[in-house]
This record gives sequence, structure tokens and C-alpha cells, in this order.
Amino acid sequence: MKRIKLIFNPHADRGRAWDIASSLKGIIAGKGEFEWASTEYPGHATEIARQAALDGYDVVAALGGDGTVHEIVNGLMGLPADRRPLLAAVPIGSGNDFCHNVGIPGDHEQAMQRILTGTPHPIDIGRLTDGSGRTEFWDNTLGVGFDATVTIYSYQITRLQGFAMYLWAVIQTIVRNHTAPRMRIQTDQESIDEAVLMLTVCNGPREGGGFRVAPAALPNDGILDFAIIGKVSRAMMFRLIPEVMNGTHGRFRQVRLGRCHRLEMTADHPVTIHTDGEIFAGFTSTVSQLTVEILPSALQVIL
Repeated sequence: MKRIKLIFNPHADRGRAWDIASSLKGIIAGKGEFEWASTEYPGHATEIARQAALDGYDVVAALGGDGTVHEIVNGLMGLPADRRPLLAAVPIGSGNDFCHNVGIPGDHEQAMQRILTGTPHPIDIGRLTDGSGRTEFWDNTLGVGFDATVTIYSYQITRLQGFAMYLWAVIQTIVRNHTAPRMRIQTDQESIDEAVLMLTVCNGPREGGGFRVAPAALPNDGILDFAIIGKVSRAMMFRLIPEVMNGTHGRFRQVRLGRCHRLEMTADHPVTIHTDGEIFAGFTSTVSQLTVEILPSALQVIL
């Protein structure tokens, strides 16, 4: 019988996740060796996941949103590959982009049942290292500039949730933060040197609860997709937003879509950065250099 650690974030979806998680306990009662753990502070899920792996748990499950999955991934990736448990997830957060991208059902009860009946599938994981050597793992998207600033503003929004929350944060970012630093970007495929409003590196196609930034991205193909929006006017950015929602922005000359295994970026001044919707470098950022690489089939996720 599998030993399963369920890591629950009571603050997911602005605190609305508590009732959902409580209702799910009956689905798994008596069907396995389960232990529940509730997160109490940022980074706690990383600590719990790492300890669960060291304690020999077979599965570590995230009950929360993309941030909870992100923390658990960082806990598991801190261990050698042969010590990493299977990853599972139940989407009860705001965006739930990871679950959508890998194929975990949006229905909470179905996703919970999958922990018991699903099969493991390999997924790739991204690794970010900044100019000071600080490292972070990420499972879905990494954003530099525009969409990182969107993430920061989304944290300040309390009356909206899900896609509406991210859309309002997008509007605020266009109005308030429209800078495009010059970036020198080197991948294993090409060199780019231009003013960049937004650089997003993607392991999955969707972020922000429904923005299809890299519509061709697959989380298990061993390669990263990226999207770059150059220096455009605010009016043009408003024009591009519905295109990004639909995944059709690549047809515009101001947008560059590409693929790589490794990407190095140097900006002419510090930039904001998010990893899976978690703030890696905020408005007081000192980060102007980073390296991103793909780690193929680094984790097994139950689907």
C-alpha cells in the first residue's frame, strides 16, 4: 500500500480552499496510508515535501494552487532522482495552470481519485540560476519583466479570483509599468539583442489562469518554449492581450516565439522575475543576469 503525503495550503485561492479540502477527505478514507500536513508559511511546503521524501513516502500530493505545486517541486528536486517520490496534485488554487497543462482533471473529486488510481508519467522541470548563483526549480513558466510584474500586482488583489484577478493585474501593469530593458539573450539555437517588454520561458502552454503564452509547449518533450514581446506601445499591448489569451500572438511582428534547451539573459538594468507565479525578484530586484535550462523527465506525476 502506497504511503502518501498530502500537503494542503489553507491559504490557496485566497483562503477559499479550506472547505474544498475538508470535503475531499472522505474520498480517500481507508484506501491508503495517508498523512495530511498543512502549510503555515511561505516555503513550508518545500520543507514538508523534502522531509516526506527522506521519510520514504511514495507520493507527495499538492492540495492547493500553482504556488503549492511549485514549492513541493523545489522540495523534491533538492534530492537525487532515485529519492524523489511521485508528484500528485489537486487543483484548488487561483490559476491551477500546472494541473491544466499536465492533464489533471479540474474537478476536485476526480483529481483526488487520480491519486489512488492514476499512473505515473514523466515531466520536465526547469532550473533558473541568477547572476549571484541563487537557484530555483520551476514546473510551468518563468517570466521576466511584464508578466512578473503582473504577478506582483495580482498578490495585491483581494476581491477577484482566477482569470479575472490576473486580467486586472495585466491592465494595471500596462498602465503603471511599461518599461522594456535591453536584453542580450543567448540560447542554444539563436542570439537576440533588443529591448524586451516581456520574456516568458515555458514548460507548459498556459499561465495566469488562461493566458496561452506558448501554445505549442509540452511539459514532457524535453525542450523549453519561449515568447518575447519587444518594445511596444501601451495601445499595442492592449491589442496583444486577447491574442495571448487565444494563443495567436505569434502572428504579430513584435512577438518572437522560439524553443531551446538552455537560455542565458543579461539585461541592462535589474528585472522582475516570477517562477510559476511565485516572486523570485520583485520591485527591489538586483537581478540582471540569469540562466535557464531544462531537466528532461526530472519528475514523475500521477495522471
